[in-house]
Amino acid sequence: MPLIIAEIAQAHEGSLGIAHSYIDALASCGVDAVKFQTHIADAESSEFERFRVKFSYEDETRFDYWKRMEFTLEQWKGLKEHCDKVGVEFISSPFSCAAVDILEKVGVKRYKIGSGEMTNYLMLAKIARTGKPIILSSGMSDYKELEQCIAFLKPFGNDISLLQCTTAYPTQPEQWGFKEIPNLKGRYGIPIGYSDHSSDITVCIAATALGAEILEFHAVFDKKMFGPDAKASLNLDEISKLVKSVRKLEISLNQISDKADISSYNDLKILFGKSLAVNKNLNQGHVITLEDLESKKPAKMGIAAKEFSDVLGKTLNKPLLQWDFLKLEDLK
Repeated sequence: MPLIIAEIAQAHEGSLGIAHSYIDALASCGVDAVKFQTHIADAESSEFERFRVKFSYEDETRFDYWKRMEFTLEQWKGLKEHCDKVGVEFISSPFSCAAVDILEKVGVKRYKIGSGEMTNYLMLAKIARTGKPIILSSGMSDYKELEQCIAFLKPFGNDISLLQCTTAYPTQPEQWGFKEIPNLKGRYGIPIGYSDHSSDITVCIAATALGAEILEFHAVFDKKMFGPDAKASLNLDEISKLVKSVRKLEISLNQISDKADISSYNDLKILFGKSLAVNKNLNQGHVITLEDLESKKPAKMGIAAKEFSDVLGKTLNKPLLQWDFLKLEDLK
């Protein structure tokens, strides 16, 4: 059963009230977890970090933006308590060792690592020493980098999962990379999920059918909202539809369909089955040809339609009317 994670990230725009509003809204959509990002500007960034995309009207620098996204330890604890209250797991991705310290005090159950942090072994070692499960995102990493990161973490003994991800906002169909789901499963032998930035519910539904064990996507109240991820996010209606679709798929994929036993279809097979009939009036002594035959519902009214070749060349021992079923006793 896939773990469904709705990522709020910075969609709260630094507003604690909006952050809490997202928790309530996403819990009502049926997700398993909501995910934030824990940013501490002084520990994480510097004046040299440029904007990935210049989207902000109020932040002069990327550092200023991260500063505005900060919450205090008590505020983070409040968000975690709110998640607990409404029955969703609180997750937050750290981007510094200082952020890990905060999240440990908050009491996270697991860690999700953004793809830009895959080579941040200093922070990864700190997280690994907690013993908690780690979800890695593959977005900006090639196979070699993924192998090195997993090899670095394995000695610590944490449960490790990996998400197929394409770092493009929004991701286009040719970038979805579904073939990587089985590839990554085969390469690393660990749970594989999917981190989506497409703004399209098709992606996570398809990923579920392909065996993804974790689903992650960005959430936003409206895709026209301010922020770097809004256009690559799903709105609440889309998230509700996605969750319902994934839950249906869970039922379907866990259902064993045994073609060795189709006895439950016996009545339907008779109803939809066909028996041989003649398509014209035929006299006694007529030799049956292919042009004389029709197949009509239901089955078991005489000779089965699949046995038509057995009657070709046989002689009628009685006259038949058009559309009469053909029976073995009618033939010499």
